[in-house]
Amino acid sequence: METIESKNFIIRLFMATIIRKIRIFILKLKNYDVKYSTIIEGSVLLDKLYPRGIHIGANTLVAGGVTILSHDHCKRVGNNQPFLVDTFIGENCFIAVGAIILPGIKIGNEVIVGAGAVVTKDVPSNSVVAGNPAKIIRKNIKMNDFAALENWTEEAGWIE
Repeated sequence: METIESKNFIIRLFMATIIRKIRIFILKLKNYDVKYSTIIEGSVLLDKLYPRGIHIGANTLVAGGVTILSHDHCKRVGNNQPFLVDTFIGENCFIAVGAIILPGIKIGNEVIVGAGAVVTKDVPSNSVVAGNPAKIIRKNIKMNDFAALENWTEEAGWIE
């Protein structure tokens, strides 16, 4: 027999899924390149000047307070226009709370960006970066389709 808590959880999960799909649909209407399996929390700031320059891969989770940029206001081109550049985030990534992804950055597949990290350089696949500026702190990680680690357990820690 189901408890009230489990019924409430199922209802909340169902509603969150609907809200997530609506959010992705709206972002696609605004020309952002995001996949329907991507989870983008409500307080994420995506560059509005060049939405086509934001590319986020499948099964990637972008937590609240994250900023992803695709233009550089200080660099000017042509008729004094801001420099527009594509920013890529791969598949099966987790971008933690408050991280900042600067314009033109390429983040590989299966990457974790730590909370509050400022990503100023490209990040290779299967790595963890953290800090300001972000630096690689672990390599050879494996992430699943839920943006969760595959080669770490509570009992054993990191599994190489």
